[in-house]
Amino acid sequence: MKKILLAVLATLGASAAFASASASGSASHARAVNAGAPRHPTTYHTVKVDGLDIFYREAGPSDAPTILLLHGFPSSSRMFEPLFARLSERYHLIAPDYPGFGHSDAPAPQDFAYTFDHLAAVTNDFLETLGVQRYAMYVQDYGGPVGFRLALAHPERLTGLIVQNAVAHEDGLGPLWEKRRAFWANREANEADLQRTFLSFDTTKQRHVGTSPHPERYDPDLWTDEYALLTRPGQKAIQTDLFYDYRTNVASYPAWQAWLRKTQPPTLVVWGRYDPSFQVAEAAAYQRDLPHAEIHVIDAGHFALDERADEVAALVGRFMQRLPQS
Repeated sequence: MKKILLAVLATLGASAAFASASASGSASHARAVNAGAPRHPTTYHTVKVDGLDIFYREAGPSDAPTILLLHGFPSSSRMFEPLFARLSERYHLIAPDYPGFGHSDAPAPQDFAYTFDHLAAVTNDFLETLGVQRYAMYVQDYGGPVGFRLALAHPERLTGLIVQNAVAHEDGLGPLWEKRRAFWANREANEADLQRTFLSFDTTKQRHVGTSPHPERYDPDLWTDEYALLTRPGQKAIQTDLFYDYRTNVASYPAWQAWLRKTQPPTLVVWGRYDPSFQVAEAAAYQRDLPHAEIHVIDAGHFALDERADEVAALVGRFMQRLPQS
């Protein structure tokens, strides 16, 4: 009888231990599943700004340091999805689409002046509509001209500057820009040729792949989707007008450089060396104006997030941690 009682007790103990282990395992599994779900998922919004519907992506804690992400051509806020996935747990990310891009309104040029001054003004009004008063700014390609205009108009808002293949010096403009300068000098004579090349499928692809030794790493959906947007009704006129205005950016380079030298904003420069449009010498040009800037030339192209999202996110995260958060 005593042996039977001991056997029953042993069985009950084993069952309790198994139940406890199962409960613990279930809790661990639940934690693991929940850990895979972001606490701050990306949300998608449209807000009325200056009579236009402006689309934007947002993620991260509202009380965390803000990073304003300004996209390039012919992209949209979508280009920053890799950063949203990697940084939204620590930072508040906001990325708008400019008028004429992505999911924002694209009024005809006769109804909206497609100039960089105007895009910057709408972006400023977008930030004021959302009540965004302090931010680090990540600028890429067209984001540079928009961002520098914002920075010069409201330097008190800027906590730090992140430059990723956005030009502010003649050093960055290579041989491809000779035909583009010809277009600025004589629009009528060169417009058709510019549209055939600048807005073509092959050029849209080349902006991504550039001179990369690993073209197989690039998702063709990147340029296929962008080209689909470029070929929407009205886009040819919109993008031609805006690129004609790009000449005002080149004329503004000395003013932007003077502002950089005078204010010395905390700056991170991340430069994709395989960029077919913007020369790697531009990274050193920033260093001339900003001797304390952090400069990284990486194995990536014009859109560095295509191939080096982890590396770029790590650099941005470390840079943000060093900024004053007041």
